[in-house]
This record gives sequence, C-alpha cells and structure tokens, in this order.
Amino acid sequence: MAIHVVASGDTLWKIGSRYHVSIQQVKEMNGLTSEVLMPGLALYIPTQSLPERYYTIQPGDMLWRIAQQFETSIDAIYRANPGLIAENLYIGQVLTIPTNVRYQMETLAFIDAYIPSTITERLDAYRDQLTYLAVFTYSVHTDGTLTDINDKELIEEIKDRNIKPLMVISNYESGTFSSSLASTVLQPSIRGALIKNIVNKLVQKGYAGVSIDFEFIPPSQRNDFTAFLQELKRAIGNLTMQVNVFSKSTDMPTNPFAGAFDYDAIGQIADVVTVLSYDYGYTIGPPDPVAPIWWIDQVLRYAISLIPQDKLTMAIPFYAYNWAIPDTTEENAKALSVNAAQNLALQKYAMINYDERGQSPYFYYSLGNQNHIVWFEDIRSLVAKYRLLEAFNLRGVAYWRFRYDFPQNWAYLNQNIQVKK
Repeated sequence: MAIHVVASGDTLWKIGSRYHVSIQQVKEMNGLTSEVLMPGLALYIPTQSLPERYYTIQPGDMLWRIAQQFETSIDAIYRANPGLIAENLYIGQVLTIPTNVRYQMETLAFIDAYIPSTITERLDAYRDQLTYLAVFTYSVHTDGTLTDINDKELIEEIKDRNIKPLMVISNYESGTFSSSLASTVLQPSIRGALIKNIVNKLVQKGYAGVSIDFEFIPPSQRNDFTAFLQELKRAIGNLTMQVNVFSKSTDMPTNPFAGAFDYDAIGQIADVVTVLSYDYGYTIGPPDPVAPIWWIDQVLRYAISLIPQDKLTMAIPFYAYNWAIPDTTEENAKALSVNAAQNLALQKYAMINYDERGQSPYFYYSLGNQNHIVWFEDIRSLVAKYRLLEAFNLRGVAYWRFRYDFPQNWAYLNQNIQVKK
C-alpha cells in the first residue's frame, strides 16, 4: 500500500505509471468519478508491498525481538521507518512494521432496515470484511413495545454472507433521539416489559444479538440504564450484547449527553462496547473536524482505563459535514458520505487542505454568494485511526454507516487487516 498526495501537475496516468497500477484501479479504490485531480487529494495506491502493522515500543524492546514477533526482517523495519536508530528507541514510539502477520479485529457497520438494489451488491463486495451488521432500528415505545420493521429479507441476506446480524434497540423517534422516551422506558415499571419484547423479537427474527443505541438519556437515570443492560444481558444469555456509549475523556455524571453512561459498569456487562468517537465537529457548529485524532486519543485513553480492551471498539465515521460559513444558528451542517465529499472537492476544483493536529482533511468552496467548508475523512485520517486502534489493542471498529461510500476504507482493510468472523 502507498498513499499518494496529489501535487500540482499530477495526472492519473502519471500516478499509475509511477506505482505500476492501472488508472482504473486507482479510480475504483478511491471512488473517483472522473479523472479530475486537485492538489491535496490523498489517494490509496494498491501495491505489492507487505501489509503494515503498528507497534508501540515497550520497556526492554529490541528490534530483533520485534522482527521475530512479526515474522519480518530488521531491514524491512528500517526501510519502513526512515531515520530509525535502534539504539535510540524510546517507550511509546510507534513503528510501522511490514509483515504478513495481520492485525486481527472485528468490524461492525450500521445498516438501514431496507434493501435498495445496491445493498446486495455491497454486501457481496464486503462480506469478508464484516463481522456484524447492526440493523437500524427497532425504536422503543412508552409502553415497552417495539416498532416492527420489515427486515426478514435483509437478515437472510446478511446471514447468507456469514455476517452476524444485530438488532438495534434505540430511543429514536420522529427523526431524532428522544430523551423523554428513554426516561420513560428505563423506569422499573416499564423496563421488564421492554426486555421481554426485545427477547421475543430477537428469537422470532433470528438475530445474533442486540445493539443498544440509547442517546440523550437523562443523567439522573444512569443507574436505571445500567440496570436495564444487566437485566437484558441476563435475559439474552450467550447472544451478543453490543452497547454504544457517548464519548468522553473524564466522567461527567451530570452531562446531558454522556452522564448516563457508566463506563465501568457497562464494560462489565456488555460483550462489546463501542465508543462513538465522532461528531466532535457537529451539525450545529462551529465547523470542526468530525473525528480529530488528538480528541479520539483522549477519549480512548479514558475508555481503556475502565473498559477491558478486548471488549472495546472505536467508531469511524463514513460521513462528512458541509457547513455554510460564516456559521449561523439558523442553518445546520449537511451530512454527506466521505466519498461524496471528496468528489465534491474535485467537482468544485477545490484544493484539499490537511489539519495535521487533527489528522483531518477539509476544503473550501463557494456556491453562489455563499462560502462553504467541508470536513471529511480520507486514507490519511483513516490510517491514523487504525494506528491508534492497534496501539490500544482494541477489539475492533464500528462504522456509521454502511450505505455511505468510503472505498478507501475497504481497500485498506482488504490489504492490511484480518477481520474476525
């Protein structure tokens, strides 16, 4: 694998010739809809090089031992880390390791509960790179019942491809997450009925487990939410319980977004815990990176202090945000797929910038008299996130959401990661 950042004068023909790959390969793996390139565009280039791992130096480490561990050579490590001096290794230093011993992890993607014609094609294309698909969503009602959805065919399609379907349970109502709805169903008088209905639906539909996606839970019901998870896990037994938790870098028991999530307790109950490590830059503004790496690092450091690493997964956004600037309270940012954001930059002939601290790409463009800024993800920001995931030795990753195009991600997974089934 190589990452090529487009410079002035680059063409797909020149890039293909340099790396000995076809123009069509470059276009497909990067989701390009034309041959237009702009400076700053980061391209994933398929090469014959070994997969890459990322190793954090520990006390007592020596290069020869690291080479043995990853079944590679010291020379290969030197080539992958220009300027590396064996005598100057320091604790916490991250090395790139070329090796056929791939990082093993689970992947989860959230999928909408309908099947457009393109979904089956996408399932076929990425079947080997998915452990779970979480079907969004079974919304709860105030009486503990669930909104039914027409997911029979989708569940069969998922299972036919050796992917585990998870049933998303949420307080999603009328296009948003409802705090009052969460408050009602988590009360002991309703909770029992809700759990019974979840278990019945789980068995009836043939799901492999549940994905709990309650958001904006009143902080005062922190203990109620924990009790709900305990009781539900007891009821579903060996089936998988995956819980999505709001990101935070310290405990904030009164925070309206994160206060209800007791990381320590949830880490003991759930089989998989996903920290929703995105929306640092949110629709209401101000414009900011969606998932800056420095912030994710803080969030994960706190998470691993309370949640076992073999249960913990981080979330990666497959979406971008497009803000009108100057930002106003009257107009929120619009969401679009990562690939659509990249191609919008090319359509608008916009130079792509890269925020080094956040490891996040962005660009400006104008539409009529209105200026815009778009923060998105690319292969550079993606690799930074996978490096962090491996540095913390996490269980895996979750993607929001499957229908959003991000071909660079799937190309990277295919070459560098062994996805557990």
